[in-house]
Amino acid sequence: MRKAKSGKMLQEVTIFLINFVATFLATPFVSRKLRELGFVGVDVHKKEKPTIPEMGGIAMLIGLIVSVSVAMILLREGTLLLTSFLFTVLVAGIVGLADDVFVLNARVKPVLLLFAGLPILIMRTYMPHPILPFVGAARLTIVYPLIIPVAISVCANAVNMMDPFNGVMAGSNIIATTALLISALLLNRGEGIILSLILLGSLIPFFYFNRYPSKIFSGDIGSLTVGAAYGAIAILGRLEVVAVVAFIPQIMNAFYGLSTLGRLYERREVSRPISILDDGRLTANSDPSAPITLARLILAKGPLSEKDAIKVFYALSFISSVFAIITALFTMVSI
Repeated sequence: MRKAKSGKMLQEVTIFLINFVATFLATPFVSRKLRELGFVGVDVHKKEKPTIPEMGGIAMLIGLIVSVSVAMILLREGTLLLTSFLFTVLVAGIVGLADDVFVLNARVKPVLLLFAGLPILIMRTYMPHPILPFVGAARLTIVYPLIIPVAISVCANAVNMMDPFNGVMAGSNIIATTALLISALLLNRGEGIILSLILLGSLIPFFYFNRYPSKIFSGDIGSLTVGAAYGAIAILGRLEVVAVVAFIPQIMNAFYGLSTLGRLYERREVSRPISILDDGRLTANSDPSAPITLARLILAKGPLSEKDAIKVFYALSFISSVFAIITALFTMVSI
């Protein structure tokens, strides 16, 4: 029994390391190719306005594909679940690629992302009985399948909307996914453990290049892929409530933006919520047409350097992730 457990742990660590290495090697290669092809964006929160390769999420997607393929070989009993996870992130990645290249309509993108939830539905790799703290399993046999595509779309868009500064998307999701991993270990959710390790295996090496000052941006292909993967882990790993708690900063950011504009919006269409001062510090934009975002609220009390603003985002993610782990501990009482 102990040998079997240590053997499975070794397989999980192997899958994580393969993903880590694949993403770490792919990222600089993808960065060079993107610059050669002219897929670059301006780092608007720097005084120098440097151009940075965009669509770096391609490297994360490569790592995810490689690691899930290896996991299918090593963990044969979970092939169907891994397949549904892989197709979910692939669909989200394709939508993200289309958005990066063609700039999709703000209303079209969430609709297209509903299709990312279909692999989980079609392959029936979900369990319609989420575990609630102190309550136990809730029976949502009819409603739960309907929620899945919406949940994937919402998670993907929420991550996409909270990518204001260098490394915030990758860093905040590393923290949230680590909370999912710890919770999965506490609750003995094998699926949640392996899927969290797979996502972390892509996020951590990418963060090395994406952290302040960024050498590469994730693009929508990266943020939508990460968001869809996070939502899929919550569903397939039966970590729904924990995932929501860890995701509170992303939820707040999306809620503030949507409530102030009263509609879905494409960030390229509206005034930027952040302005840059002559000394390089960031301040909240006074333009009333600019959406209220978490970044704008953080800077409402006064200007901050980009580095300090990033730290606030990480602190918020850390606090919500601690509460997520506490939620997992309370959930243990219900099992």
